[in-house]
Amino acid sequence: MKQDLHPKYGDAKVICACGAVWDIKSTVKETKVGICAKCHPFFTGKQKFVDTAGRVERFQQRYGNLKRNK
Repeated sequence: MKQDLHPKYGDAKVICACGAVWDIKSTVKETKVGICAKCHPFFTGKQKFVDTAGRVERFQQRYGNLKRNK
Protein backbone atom coordinates (compact mmCIF):
# COMPACT_ATOMS: atom_id res chain seq x y z
CA MET A 1 0.00 0.00 0.00
CA LYS A 2 1.26 3.52 -0.76
CA GLN A 3 2.32 5.66 2.18
CA ASP A 4 0.95 9.20 2.76
CA LEU A 5 -1.81 8.76 0.17
CA HIS A 6 -4.77 9.70 2.33
CA PRO A 7 -5.24 13.04 4.12
CA LYS A 8 -4.89 13.22 7.90
CA TYR A 9 -8.15 12.52 9.74
CA GLY A 10 -8.57 14.05 13.17
CA ASP A 11 -10.34 16.49 15.43
CA ALA A 12 -12.02 19.46 13.75
CA LYS A 13 -14.20 22.37 14.74
CA VAL A 14 -17.44 23.60 13.14
CA ILE A 15 -18.38 27.25 13.70
CA CYS A 16 -21.82 28.62 12.85
CA ALA A 17 -22.62 32.24 12.10
CA CYS A 18 -24.87 32.32 15.19
CA GLY A 19 -21.87 31.52 17.39
CA ALA A 20 -22.49 27.83 18.02
CA VAL A 21 -19.33 25.71 18.01
CA TRP A 22 -19.01 21.93 18.11
CA ASP A 23 -16.28 19.37 17.59
CA ILE A 24 -16.29 16.69 14.91
CA LYS A 25 -13.82 14.44 13.10
CA SER A 26 -12.75 15.55 9.63
CA THR A 27 -9.84 16.01 7.27
CA VAL A 28 -10.36 19.79 7.43
CA LYS A 29 -9.35 21.45 10.72
CA GLU A 30 -12.06 24.16 10.78
CA THR A 31 -15.35 24.57 8.93
CA LYS A 32 -17.56 27.66 9.00
CA VAL A 33 -21.27 27.31 8.24
CA GLY A 34 -23.90 29.98 7.73
CA ILE A 35 -26.77 28.24 9.51
CA CYS A 36 -27.15 25.30 11.88
CA ALA A 37 -29.93 23.40 13.65
CA LYS A 38 -29.84 25.84 16.58
CA CYS A 39 -30.57 28.91 14.45
CA HIS A 40 -32.42 27.48 11.41
CA PRO A 41 -36.04 28.74 11.28
CA PHE A 42 -37.46 25.27 10.57
CA PHE A 43 -35.97 23.79 13.74
CA THR A 44 -36.57 26.83 15.98
CA GLY A 45 -40.26 27.08 15.04
CA LYS A 46 -39.91 30.62 13.73
CA GLN A 47 -40.47 29.67 10.10
CA LYS A 48 -42.64 32.07 8.15
CA PHE A 49 -44.20 31.54 4.76
CA VAL A 50 -43.65 34.48 2.48
CA ASP A 51 -46.61 35.00 0.19
CA THR A 52 -45.65 37.36 -2.58
CA ALA A 53 -48.48 38.88 -4.60
CA GLY A 54 -51.17 36.79 -2.85
CA ARG A 55 -50.39 33.54 -4.65
CA VAL A 56 -51.59 31.30 -1.82
CA GLU A 57 -54.87 33.20 -1.48
CA ARG A 58 -55.42 33.11 -5.24
CA PHE A 59 -54.80 29.33 -5.23
CA GLN A 60 -57.27 28.86 -2.37
CA GLN A 61 -59.90 30.86 -4.22
CA ARG A 62 -59.49 28.81 -7.40
CA TYR A 63 -59.03 25.30 -6.04
CA GLY A 64 -59.94 25.41 -2.36
CA ASN A 65 -63.64 24.77 -2.87
CA LEU A 66 -63.34 21.92 -5.40
CA LYS A 67 -64.43 18.45 -4.28
CA ARG A 68 -62.69 15.41 -5.72
CA ASN A 69 -64.75 12.62 -7.24
CA LYS A 70 -63.58 9.20 -6.13
